[in-house]
Amino acid sequence: MSALRVERADVVVVGGGAAGLSAALAVAEAAARDEGRAPVVALVSKVYPLRSHTVAAEGGAAGVVGDDDSLEQHVADTVAGGAGLCEEDAVRFVVERAAGELYRLERWGLPWSRTDDGDVAVRRFGGMSRARTWFAADKTGFHLLHTLFQTSLRYSGPDGPVRRYDEHHVLDLVVDDPGGPDARVRGVVVHDQHRGEPLLLEAPAVVLATGGSARAWGTSTNAGICTGDGTAMALRAGVPLRDMEFLQLHPTGLPGSGILLTEAARGEGGVLLDAEGRRYLADYGLGPETPVGAPVPRTMELGPRDRLSQAFWHADRDGRTIPTPDGGVVLLDLRHLGAARLAERLPLVTGLAKQFAGVDPATEPVPVRPTAHYTMGGVRTDARGATSVAGLFAAGECASTGLHGANRLGSNSLVETLVVGRAAGEAALERSRAGVADGGAGASSETAVVDRAAAVADGYLAMRGRGSEPPAEIRAELGRVLDADVGIYRDAHGLRRALAAVEDLRARYADVRVTDTSAVLNTDWATTVELGATLLVAHATVAAALAREESRGAHQRLDFPSPDAAAHHSEVRLGATGAPEVSHVPVGARPAAEHEVAVGKGSRTTATSFSTGRSGGE
Repeated sequence: MSALRVERADVVVVGGGAAGLSAALAVAEAAARDEGRAPVVALVSKVYPLRSHTVAAEGGAAGVVGDDDSLEQHVADTVAGGAGLCEEDAVRFVVERAAGELYRLERWGLPWSRTDDGDVAVRRFGGMSRARTWFAADKTGFHLLHTLFQTSLRYSGPDGPVRRYDEHHVLDLVVDDPGGPDARVRGVVVHDQHRGEPLLLEAPAVVLATGGSARAWGTSTNAGICTGDGTAMALRAGVPLRDMEFLQLHPTGLPGSGILLTEAARGEGGVLLDAEGRRYLADYGLGPETPVGAPVPRTMELGPRDRLSQAFWHADRDGRTIPTPDGGVVLLDLRHLGAARLAERLPLVTGLAKQFAGVDPATEPVPVRPTAHYTMGGVRTDARGATSVAGLFAAGECASTGLHGANRLGSNSLVETLVVGRAAGEAALERSRAGVADGGAGASSETAVVDRAAAVADGYLAMRGRGSEPPAEIRAELGRVLDADVGIYRDAHGLRRALAAVEDLRARYADVRVTDTSAVLNTDWATTVELGATLLVAHATVAAALAREESRGAHQRLDFPSPDAAAHHSEVRLGATGAPEVSHVPVGARPAAEHEVAVGKGSRTTATSFSTGRSGGE
C-alpha cells in the first residue's frame, strides 16, 4: 500500500473558482472574527485558481437594483424560466442575497461598468423581464474571479486560515457508510502533482465546487477542466444527482470551437439572421419582431436560451441556415451597434470573433450555432449547499439547489456561485465545529480512514503503464455520441443508442491505456482519471434523459412533445452493479434523510427593491 501523507483541516473546499473561493472566504472571514482557535480551510484546485472556468463567464451577474425592479419580479422570471422545476425556496434564497454579494465584490474592488451618473450599470439578458444584469464590459467572470482571488490572498499567508493546494488533483471522497443512513464525510484523497505523491486531507466538512460537465459534449463552451469530477465523487458517495438530463445549449457559440459569444451581445441589441438575412425567430414562436437595436425583454433575441436553441434546430431543418463543415450556422449581426459601442461594451466578443472566426463584427455578421454550455442538474443539495451525506456540501454548477429548474436564465449562475458558495462555507464550518466538539471526524486520525484513502490512491495510481484502449478515442467517441443523440431534441431511439454507446465506452475504459508512468505532473494519467468521471456523469445524464418521457425546458423529446401535468425531478443513484438507476420525485419533496444546517436568517423575499444608493449590506 502506498505511503500516504496525512494533513488535517477544519473544512476542505474542492475547486478554486467563484463558488470555491466564496466558500473559502466565508470560512476565512469567520476565522478573522474568531477569538479562539482560528479554523483552517484547505482550498484544493487541480489548476491555479485564476485558470478556473469562472474566468470564461462574459455577460454578467443578476441582482435587483433601482426602483423599476423588485425581488419578487426576479423570483417570478427565474421560476418562469425553470419551466416548473425550480425549488422556490432556493430561488428566493439566492435572489434575496444576490445584490448584497455584488455590492460586496464592489467594495473588494471589482470594476463594475457604470452609468454616466456613476451608478452600477445593468443590461438586459434573455428571459429577464427587467435589465438587472451587472457587468464589467463583457469580461465579468475574469474580473469577478480576480477580485475573489486577490481578496483571498489576505488570508492565505503562512499563518492565515486559507491553506492553498494549487495543482492538486482530488481523486475521491472518503465517506463512512456511503449511501447509508449514517453517511458522513471524512476528507478527500488528493494527488499532489508537484511532489508526485498521494495525500489525505482529513476534515469533518467538505465543499465540492468543481464546476459542470458540459465538456463531455463534442462541441462545448466549457474549458477542458470541466470534467464532472465532483459530480462523479458525490454519486459514488451515495448522493443522488438531480435533473442531469437538463443540458443548456447556448445559442451563440462559434462553429467548430464552441467558443462562447455572450448573451450580452444580444442584450446590447444584436440580432440573429438566417441564410437570407432575415430575422427568423418570430417564425418559431419568439415574436413579435422588435426593431433592430431596440431589444425587448423575453422577446426575439432576448427569449430564454432553450427557446432560441430550439428555434435554430427548426430553422436548420427548414433549410434556413448556412452550411459549413461544422454544421449549419446563422448570423449574429452587431454592425448597427457601431465600433465605439462594441469597444466599450463588447471588447471580448469583438476579439474572439476576429481571432477565431476571422470576422470583424463592426463590419460583418458573425457565424454562430448552439453549443453545449451549462448543466442545470447536479449534486442534489438544499439552498445552502447541504447534501444527504453529513458534512458534505456542494455549490456552483456541480450542485443542483433547485435554482435553475429546467432552464437557467443567463446571469443567474454567477450570483449562485457567490450566494450558495458563501452559505456552503458557513455551513461547512458550523458542521466542522460540531463534529470536533462531539469527538467526531477531524479530532484525530483513524487508521481505518487512512487505510481506505490509501486504497483509493493505489487504485488510481495502478492505472499508469497499463491498458490497451486509447483514452483519446474514448473521449472523442463520447463527444460524437452526445452531440448526435443528446442535444437540443431527443427521442427514445437516439437515447437508447447513446446509452448503449456510453455503456460500451465505460467497459472499454476499464482497460484504458496510460502510457506515461511518471509521478510528477503526469497529464496523461490526470486527464485519463478525469475521463472516468466524465463517462460516469454522462452515463447518468443519458439514463435520466431516457427516463424523462416528456418535453420540458432544455429537455425536448420528439416522441413526447408535451410536458407532464405534474412536474417532477429525476434522481440518479448508482445500483449494485455500478449502473445508474433513475427515480422521480415531486418538486418540493424533501427526503427524510436530508442533512440540514441552518445558517443565518431564513429565506425571505419582499416586493421591495435594492436602490443603487443603498450599501447592499453584508
